[in-house]
Amino acid sequence: MARAYYMQAMNQGLRAAMEEDETVIVMGEDVDRGVFGVTRGLIDTFGANRIRKTPISEAAFVGSAVGAAAAGLKPFAHVMFSSFFYVAMDQVANQAARLRYMSGGQVELPIVYFAGTGPSGSAAAQHSENPHSILMHTAGLKVVMPSTPYDAKGLMIAAVRDPNPVVYLADLRLSRRRESIPGEPYEVPLGVADVKREGKDVTVVALASLVHTAVDVADTLEAEGISVEVVDPRSLVPLDWDTIVASVRKTGRLVVADPARRLCGLAAEIIAGVSERAWDSLRSQPQRVTWPDIPVPFSPVLEGRLDVSADDVEEAIRATLGDRVVAGSA
Repeated sequence: MARAYYMQAMNQGLRAAMEEDETVIVMGEDVDRGVFGVTRGLIDTFGANRIRKTPISEAAFVGSAVGAAAAGLKPFAHVMFSSFFYVAMDQVANQAARLRYMSGGQVELPIVYFAGTGPSGSAAAQHSENPHSILMHTAGLKVVMPSTPYDAKGLMIAAVRDPNPVVYLADLRLSRRRESIPGEPYEVPLGVADVKREGKDVTVVALASLVHTAVDVADTLEAEGISVEVVDPRSLVPLDWDTIVASVRKTGRLVVADPARRLCGLAAEIIAGVSERAWDSLRSQPQRVTWPDIPVPFSPVLEGRLDVSADDVEEAIRATLGDRVVAGSA
């Protein structure tokens, strides 16, 4: 076990996948320099034939990844910022997401589309998106978004091995998060959520950096006798309904903390899905904590106001409890 930062863990996972399978290649802008650290140093090991620096055209290399995968390679396409998916959405939605289905499974498309996502400090509206809900809605894609270095490495290896296109989103706010992880390769299976903190009174389903916010709030509320369970989906498509529903059946209350816009978002989907599957277990109205439906501001002050805060999560938890103050008094 050795300590690794969030992006270093992804680098370790990608390196392990490239050592395992010589058909894995990397393409994207400045991948030779290692933007964000995910591809750093790989060109020294694997050479320029497998680490392909591309022109500044997301549409070009995102589309090229489709052709490369159909021809038998396993491309890792570094899209850089997730806002740039909009530039290449035809290639992602109409080509990568559709061709395996349209060919009746004759064509496999083992592509990983990687991007850093979310506000990262006044990067403004065109470099700060969290478009995971849009990508979830694009049938044919798998979508993952880890919250820890351990999950980041394991999901990277699983994503590269998958025969389907996988969108791998890295929350840029987690870049400085560090923990001990195994040195050897391991998989975190796609479609399996993780209970980051056990609890019995309220379930908080939180995504990416908000997982840690939710755990911190849960630790604070424990002093009041309020027991909060925190569930990290990790994989958004496929989504682990069994773990989420089992948690809500245990607690009877649900809060979803999603660092994205409210309208048609992940939070709405999880609340709807839980209501369909476990309506009889809900003891209060579910709550969602999200961004407002506005572009991400450039101003640091306004960007901070957009963000979901610990106070927002705590307020939502208390709303599900109603007049209840301590555990066991309901």
